[in-house]
Amino acid sequence: MEEKINEKKKKKERIGVLHIYTTFNNTIINLTDLSGVSIVKFSGGGSTKQDRLKANPTIAMFISQKIAEEARENGFTGFYVKVRAGTGQANPGPGAHAAIKSLTRAGFKILSIMDNTKTPRGGPKKKGGRRGRRV
Repeated sequence: MEEKINEKKKKKERIGVLHIYTTFNNTIINLTDLSGVSIVKFSGGGSTKQDRLKANPTIAMFISQKIAEEARENGFTGFYVKVRAGTGQANPGPGAHAAIKSLTRAGFKILSIMDNTKTPRGGPKKKGGRRGRRV
């Protein structure tokens, strides 16, 4: 009986990084290993023919189910999730939450969720010179 317990403990956990890029028009999910080598990549456009549905949370769930199948084949047990919004705002598109939720339902450990959304910090100089634009 002790041998069976040791065999279960020896099963190695493989951790991956899941990059989720969501906009109002599409959802793209890319699974990489910890060194950054891409293992599998799926997008909303590959799951549906209709453009209006690419950013739909339901389609994001289908994408994450495909990712879960590929991750199981490659031996992944947990993920670090990096979410990036391409919406021009701080909040991600509609597919990010649904994708993460369906991955936890599939039995994967979510170790951390990190927001990588790019935000402007001041931006370029306004046009018009020192005295401003004169109309």
